[in-house]
Amino acid sequence: MSENGDGAWYIISVAAQRAEVHEQTLRHYERLGLISPARKGSSPHSPRLYSDRDIERVIHIRSLMRDLGVNLAGVEAILHMKEGMEKMQEDLAHEISHLREQHAIETRRLKDIIERLQRGTLP
Repeated sequence: MSENGDGAWYIISVAAQRAEVHEQTLRHYERLGLISPARKGSSPHSPRLYSDRDIERVIHIRSLMRDLGVNLAGVEAILHMKEGMEKMQEDLAHEISHLREQHAIETRRLKDIIERLQRGTLP
């Protein structure tokens, strides 16, 4: 295990133990694009490094398969939809924040106009 600014990173054997799967399962999930471990170095043969988030994702995949009977194609579709929904939530939160800022600016502008009208300082 090594540490960086993003938290703990685990080599494949430790990640497999933590996720309670075989190392080959992790490699298979990577080939399918279900997980994307980091690489220590730029070579495709560099050791894989798994984050806590990767391990949680593997556990989630196994849970979908075991508890709900979803096959890997279904898991892929579910994860894709989940990621799409998370992206939409982020976009919506950003838009709401932007609208709040615009509302605050417009409110200040209108209050300023009202104050100037009350003082009789508007042309």
